[in-house]
Amino acid sequence: MPMLRFLAGPSLTDLAPLEVNSDVPLHIKSAGFDGQVALYLKGMGDEGRTHSPYFDHQDRKGITWSIQIQGRFLQTHSADDIIFGNIFDRPLKLPWGFGAALKFMKYVDPTLSEDLASKSRPWAMSPFIATMPHIHHTRLEHGDEPPEFPAPFEPITENMTRIRTRTPTARRHETLPPRHRKQRKAHFKSVEKRRDVVFGPNDLITADFCHHYLDFGPNSIILRLPCGLSIDLLKYWDGQPVRFVCCERAKGKGADKAPWGKVLFCIAMEKVEAVDMEKATVEYRE
Repeated sequence: MPMLRFLAGPSLTDLAPLEVNSDVPLHIKSAGFDGQVALYLKGMGDEGRTHSPYFDHQDRKGITWSIQIQGRFLQTHSADDIIFGNIFDRPLKLPWGFGAALKFMKYVDPTLSEDLASKSRPWAMSPFIATMPHIHHTRLEHGDEPPEFPAPFEPITENMTRIRTRTPTARRHETLPPRHRKQRKAHFKSVEKRRDVVFGPNDLITADFCHHYLDFGPNSIILRLPCGLSIDLLKYWDGQPVRFVCCERAKGKGADKAPWGKVLFCIAMEKVEAVDMEKATVEYRE
C-alpha cells in the first residue's frame, strides 16, 4: 500500500525526513537561507500523531494541512525576488476538472504564474510575500533571540509593521501593508510595492502555508473545490516528488520560461510503499 513521506532541505535533492505533527522542526541551512520547517497534517502523522492542537485553534478552524517556516534570507532581496511554489521533474497527468482547479488557484492567489501543462518541466510560482496565507515579520536587533517555533497553541499571526522599504520616510505608510492578511495579499499584488520591500539577514520571517481544500487520507488525497468538484489526486500522481520550493527569481534571458533561480529551501512529498518507508526510516535513524 502506498504511503506518504515528507522531506525538507536546502535544495531539490539534499533532503532529510520531516516529521508530521511532532512540533519538532527541521533545521535548514543553505547559502541563501537559515531557518526551520515544521509540518502539520490533519488525520495523519508519524508514530500515531494524527492530531495537533494547531487544528483546534479558532483561527485555523477547517484547515487540513500546514507547512510552517521560520528563517532569514542571508542576502538582501526585494520581496518580489523571493518566490514560492511547485517545480516538477516531468509532465503531469492532468485530471478532468483541471481547468476549474486552476481557475480556483488563481482566484485564491492572483499573483500565481504557472505552466502546469508543460511538456518538459511543469511549474507554478508566486511571490512569497503575496502567496503566504499568514506571515509575520520580526526585525532582529543585535543579540535578539527568535521567538519559539513552532507554536501550535498560538498559530502565526499577521504582522508586517516593521518591514524595511526603499520608500522615503514621509511616504512609507503608503508601502506598508495593512495588518489583515487579505489586505496584505491585495496590497502586494502590485509589483512596485513588492520591489519596494527589502528582506535581509536581520529580517526574521515566520510563515504558515496552510489551506483547507486538501484532505489527506491513507489511500487518497482529495482536492475539494467550492464549486462542489472533488478530485482524488492520488489517482493521477505518477510518483514523482511534489515539491514546495522557495527560491530566488530568475534574472535575464529565459526567466519568463523558467522563473526560478537559486533554490533557498525545499519541502517535498513522496509516495512510497510501506516496506520502503520502514527501511528508509531505519536507515535514517542509524
